[in-house]
Amino acid sequence: MSRKTAREVAMKLAFAKLFDGEETYHDVLDKSGIEEAPTEEDICYSEEVLRGIEEHEADIDALIDELAIGWRIERMPKVDLSVLRVAIYEMVYRDDIPHGVSINEAVELAKQFGGERSSAYINGMLGTLAKRLEGEAAE
Repeated sequence: MSRKTAREVAMKLAFAKLFDGEETYHDVLDKSGIEEAPTEEDICYSEEVLRGIEEHEADIDALIDELAIGWRIERMPKVDLSVLRVAIYEMVYRDDIPHGVSINEAVELAKQFGGERSSAYINGMLGTLAKRLEGEAAE
């Protein structure tokens, strides 16, 4: 399996949590039809992302609120919110993942699971965040 798949599972777990879901990594894998067995590293990564989102949820959501021009977080499609939470967690709290990778993966997840305009909206929001983070790093 790959980190890409582990990221997808993390997004689906974050989505399930929005509805008080108690799904596990393996529940999501079974429903996704992913046949390749996850490595221990994949499982750890998905769980780490989910824990990180839960730990930093208030800060992540504050960033989403700030970046989401014209949208309130409560009215945002839940898939988009889940994709954004994963990507923003990676961009802000993980130094080992380039911002471009997080953005590209989020856009692909949005294309696959989101609405018609989700990928463009998510790309714009995350691009704005990347510029801000790169500006802060340069200072």
